[in-house]
Amino acid sequence: MNEASAVQFSAITVVLLLVAFYGGTYLISHRIRKKKENADAYMTAGNKIGFGISAASMTATWIWASSMYASAEAGYTYGISGPIHYGLWGALMILFIYPFGKRIRAVAPQAHSIAEVMYARHGRSSQLMLAGSNVVGSLISLMSNFIAGGVLIAMLSPFTFIQGVLTVAAGVLLYTLWSGFRASVLTDFIQVMAMFAAVAVIIPFIFIAADFPSAFETGAQNLSAEQQSFFSSEAFLNQGAPYIAAVLAYAVGNQTIAQRLFAVRKDLIKPTFITATIGYGAMVIGVGMFGVLALYLGFEPTDGDANNIIPEMAASYLPAVLLAVFFVMIIGALSSTADSDLAAMSSIMMADVYGQNVAGKGRANPRTMLLVGRVTMLLATAAAVSFASLQLSILDLLVFVGALWGALVFPVLASFYWKKVTNKAFTVSVLAALACFVPVRFEWFPLSGALGILVDLLSVTGIAVILGLMCFGFFGIKVAKVVAVIAGVVSAPFVIGFLHDYATLSASLVAYAVSTVVCWAMSVRGTAEFDFALIAQRTGNFDDDGAAPGTATGAAADADAPGAANPENYDTTTVGDTR
Repeated sequence: MNEASAVQFSAITVVLLLVAFYGGTYLISHRIRKKKENADAYMTAGNKIGFGISAASMTATWIWASSMYASAEAGYTYGISGPIHYGLWGALMILFIYPFGKRIRAVAPQAHSIAEVMYARHGRSSQLMLAGSNVVGSLISLMSNFIAGGVLIAMLSPFTFIQGVLTVAAGVLLYTLWSGFRASVLTDFIQVMAMFAAVAVIIPFIFIAADFPSAFETGAQNLSAEQQSFFSSEAFLNQGAPYIAAVLAYAVGNQTIAQRLFAVRKDLIKPTFITATIGYGAMVIGVGMFGVLALYLGFEPTDGDANNIIPEMAASYLPAVLLAVFFVMIIGALSSTADSDLAAMSSIMMADVYGQNVAGKGRANPRTMLLVGRVTMLLATAAAVSFASLQLSILDLLVFVGALWGALVFPVLASFYWKKVTNKAFTVSVLAALACFVPVRFEWFPLSGALGILVDLLSVTGIAVILGLMCFGFFGIKVAKVVAVIAGVVSAPFVIGFLHDYATLSASLVAYAVSTVVCWAMSVRGTAEFDFALIAQRTGNFDDDGAAPGTATGAAADADAPGAANPENYDTTTVGDTR
């Protein structure tokens, strides 16, 4: 059963829908234009966004078209537990990051990026390592959203995939280029409200049109035993567990999340993250059920491409009016994250590359920073459009990037709590983790015999690290240590001799384990005692009119501040721990 061509829009209809959406979004963002532009507002909107806007923006950024497509692919591949594993763990990771977010804002109340904070905490190599990984990650995310838009437009209109990609890229750039992050968060609020309203109508309609629940009875023969099981081990090992590791890394290392963390009022961090947790889980799990329904119906996406499941299901079962609503919903979802990726990359280039490493803090020209940010958006869009033509699997891209960022999680978090972590420990641990991650992930060597056992032992350590970090944020170091030990002991009999057959999961766990062990080993006997109060002094506003006491344009620019003359030696300054 596959009637994907049941409904298709004319070229004029698609153009009108796109003009209405992007034109309206542009007019909204145009209202916040200022004659005198402010570089700090362009990056973090003044660090004082309220609850409604911040919660909606966090939700919209985490819910992107790629999330919907990947959740549906998980449902189609792994059965009913696929969307649960995808949506539930992603939602919980938003919740688990908020205590770390409170700590980060406490030590860096007016920073613009995590990488900028790493410069203040450690020095240039750690900063550029985190900034570089974010540029790569955001570029892949941007490419994924353009792929989703191109697939949707090509499926529902006479336009080609490339024409769809170009249209979406131009539309997002139209309203984001001038006002940056401010435009992103403002339009996110409207987009996420529209998405929830559309999903509340569209999902029930498709299930009714597909003759639910009888379709689940008659189509059961299309599923394997694993796909029918709610507790499928295949779904957990191939989808759930890798995604637990991936989204924790996303939450800690992703600049789109960090940017909203620095933008929201400090007293609203907790309700913002809790609201985003609920919103993300409900939306993504619900949309992922499209994939499960397609599996029961024996629905085969065109060319076997799982990216086609959602648009083809919609085209098969929705009338023209609701299909137009669906079209705008997906365009809004991908645009809300694409504009976040552009804002994230521009802020990294503005604050971390130009502001810190080219001009230097206190000497950066805000007008030049704005130019750098806008040029970055243009170049990033061009690069993402070029890469989107490859039409790679969105689910594979998401898991790969998240696992790659796993190498950064412990060194980054430890740098906000542990005064002994040094720049050398941070850098070496991340590089060592990446050196182990890549050959395991791509199976450059046969993971058998002693090498397979070694990978499994590191995987056990990775499991302990992940569960320990989750508990640490809420309950402190003592509980985290107990949970980590229990997790390692309990998982070892099930992991050793077995888990190395699952390369994606093993590689992610190895990245966590190696970075943690190396960072800890290089720091534990150190004598450095970093004063966390220095971070607030060394980060902050670039615009003089937005400077506050103790920010970079104030006290932090003081050449007499300890270590200010040589950021590379921050950790060699022996001062009291102010935690």
